[in-house]
Amino acid sequence: MDKMILKLQDIYARYEELSKQMSDPEVISDTAKWTEIAKAQAEISETAQKYAEYAECEREMNDAAEAEKAESDPEMKALFSDEVQACKEKLQALREELKILLLPKDKNDERNCIMEIRGGAGGDEAALFAYELYRMYINYCERHRLKIEEVDKNETELGGIKEVVLNISGKGAYKQLKFESGVHRVQRVPETESQGRVHTSTVTVAVLPEAEDVEVEIRDEDVRVDVYRSSGAGGQKVNKTETAIRLTHFPTGIVVTCQDERSQLKNKDKAFKVLRSRLYDYYNSKNQSEYDAHRKSLVGRGDRSERIRTYNFPQGRVTDHRIGLSLYSLDSFIMGDIGEMIEALAVAEREAQLAGEE
Repeated sequence: MDKMILKLQDIYARYEELSKQMSDPEVISDTAKWTEIAKAQAEISETAQKYAEYAECEREMNDAAEAEKAESDPEMKALFSDEVQACKEKLQALREELKILLLPKDKNDERNCIMEIRGGAGGDEAALFAYELYRMYINYCERHRLKIEEVDKNETELGGIKEVVLNISGKGAYKQLKFESGVHRVQRVPETESQGRVHTSTVTVAVLPEAEDVEVEIRDEDVRVDVYRSSGAGGQKVNKTETAIRLTHFPTGIVVTCQDERSQLKNKDKAFKVLRSRLYDYYNSKNQSEYDAHRKSLVGRGDRSERIRTYNFPQGRVTDHRIGLSLYSLDSFIMGDIGEMIEALAVAEREAQLAGEE
């Protein structure tokens, strides 16, 4: 018996044991314990049920094979032979599905996430494209029932965005958006260009899993909280009261600002949520150099030569350079129809993982 089947048998036994525990009156009376067991069972439920389907199909194949051997009637023998072949084909398909289910899962996949979008190289044009990416992600999230809250936004006088920080919540938010981290390059004729020349600009995107309170300890003495008046582009939207918040974390040097809400308390809560996620990212790295390298891998430096994706407007093409996929549907893509690209990136990751397992 191969290692994969042995592993699946262990998972199924664990699933059965957890199901049994959930029916135990003592466990049912302890809400916290029941919830913990239910969560553990849910995490392996799909794999266990798929293995049960595999095991049942294997039993059917073996029964049909035995019946074929014992059968003397040619027609019945042929029917049993066909059944054996059909079971073999189904088992092969189930085996491929089980291989994927057994791949290591990103523990952060089902979490909410923090998305940071910043204009890179290209000045005003980069800021204008940052706004378009901001709208693209908002449209995508609305279509997939993900909730978006602005934490901080720094606009330009021309309607662009220097930077924006978003809190995105909903089932699998991080899983859906984690591949968007990196340098996004745009090639087009800017509205501000009178010569009609194609310019290349960049925007950086970083997507971080949202950390839970218990995962990151933030000591009061390690954080300076500054309060100031919020403002918008060109001095617009000026708030006469001091509601904007700036957090400075001394041990790491991480700075977070939030001025989206009119309430100082709400801004503070949002800012700490972002700080907690950045610290979660920081402390999951072994040292500062690894952290810096990780952040660079997420967003790069914003140089034109660095890119994970290129949006070529003259040709109506969007290309993801990590998987070499080009889609000639830029108009709908930039309006939030990015699901095909996200799925292709997820498939590429699974294939890379499967290749590594072999």
